[in-house]
Amino acid sequence: MIVTVSAALLFGVITFVLVRTQRVSAGSMTAVWLSGFTAASTGLAGPVNQGLAAAAHMIATLH
Repeated sequence: MIVTVSAALLFGVITFVLVRTQRVSAGSMTAVWLSGFTAASTGLAGPVNQGLAAAAHMIATLH
């Protein structure tokens, strides 16, 4: 029997385990969580990419 799991669900479970075992901090968890949407190409990938691009642009324009 073949069992399939969505990539978004898999990334979510891995992130949960890493945070629960305190292998990653809250900041790292956020980066892993956001990149999971992008890597899995879910419906949220577009808005997440736009938000990350806007944040990077804002940081780049700080003086």
